[in-house]
Amino acid sequence: MRYLTDRKRAMGLGSGRSGTEGHWQMLVRSVIMGVLAPLFIFTVGFGIGGSYEEVIAYFSRPFPAIVTGLGLVIGLVQLMAEAQEAIEDYVHGTAGKLLLVANKAFCFALIAASLFALVKLAL
Repeated sequence: MRYLTDRKRAMGLGSGRSGTEGHWQMLVRSVIMGVLAPLFIFTVGFGIGGSYEEVIAYFSRPFPAIVTGLGLVIGLVQLMAEAQEAIEDYVHGTAGKLLLVANKAFCFALIAASLFALVKLAL
């Protein structure tokens, strides 16, 4: 049994069939960030404030480097997804498409720059 009106059936505007997948992805990222955010804050907080050599030694250890890297990557991917939702909801046409491309480019550039900085710090 289909729950489409005659108008929707004629226009082909039924279910998008992608809402559940997007919802689950957002939910999983949010749960991961809920656990990772305090770890990230405390890990980076303990690493800051020492001398240059102490900070280098701290982030050279595996746990702080991995937690910092995961926090940066997952946080920025979540930022990209949230900004994409806002752009899709409020900006339409060519401007919306350009903003989506700019959003992805900006977030991936931030991910690359932050991981590069972390690698330079850790190695």
